[in-house]
Amino acid sequence: MKEAISILTEIDGFIASAVVDSTTGMILWSKAQDNFAIEMAAAANTEVVKAKLRAMSEVGLDHEQIEDILISLSTQYHLIRPLKSNPLIFIYLAVSNKGENLAMSRLKMKKAEESIKSL
Repeated sequence: MKEAISILTEIDGFIASAVVDSTTGMILWSKAQDNFAIEMAAAANTEVVKAKLRAMSEVGLDHEQIEDILISLSTQYHLIRPLKSNPLIFIYLAVSNKGENLAMSRLKMKKAEESIKSL
């Protein structure tokens, strides 16, 4: 996961990132700037993933997979990306919206996911 950490922390505007087990909310690794409450964010975003999966099931989208979830705040973007290799694990990323553009952040998040060999 060292390569994934490096890819994400090099994003212009990086605030925080974590790899999280969505069944428990447990952080498998994380990195955060300043006083960002990464543990709280991981636990809260576990609930976001669970809610989205429930909603998808209720509307008959069981055959679909979440590519990513975007939460746009006034000064930040928060991205959640379940791993294709294990959808119960997700990458969480918080970046400033004054930094790198959103499309590049998403591409780097995908690259970080691809660098994670097994979980």
